Amino acid sequence: MCPARCAPRPNRVKAARVNEGVRAVDEVTMKVGLLMESAQAHQKLVDTHLERLRAYTQDLDGIVREEIRRTLIEEFQSLSAECTRTAQALHGLKRAANLRGLLWSAAIAIVCTAIPGAMARWLLPSTEEVATLRGQRDQLAASVARLKQQGGLVNWRYCGEAGRLCVRVDRSAPAYGEKADYYVIRGY
Repeated sequence: MCPARCAPRPNRVKAARVNEGVRAVDEVTMKVGLLMESAQAHQKLVDTHLERLRAYTQDLDGIVREEIRRTLIEEFQSLSAECTRTAQALHGLKRAANLRGLLWSAAIAIVCTAIPGAMARWLLPSTEEVATLRGQRDQLAASVARLKQQGGLVNWRYCGEAGRLCVRVDRSAPAYGEKADYYVIRGY
């Protein structure tokens, strides 16, 4: 279709080459310019993202601080509640221990009272036995008084090699009997 038109002309070839060089420089410059423009756009985008990141970081710092504060408050509240429950449990244990100590003290006091009481009841005579023993004592006291009157205080012993029965007599008292062979015993 266009063989004559499309064929290059010699002057035009030179101009085309210059145009190609200019076009090549223009293309390189254009590419460099586009790259620079793209780099600036990316730099602005990076700066924008960095600013957003800083803002998020600051916001995140506040959020993290608030979350830590809220978590600490919750933990301290639960710790406080746990300490309160533990203190109440310890007070309950103290009351139980005091009650147990009181019961043991009362039981020991009862046992310590019951043992001597039982021993006294078992070893000591009863009221009837005491009355019987008092009656026997009165009878024995009367018998001792009668024996004293009948010579129970006589100082006697065995005398001599034969071991004969002797009494101590009052030599200052007169002798009695038909042959004066009775003497008064000392103390009567």
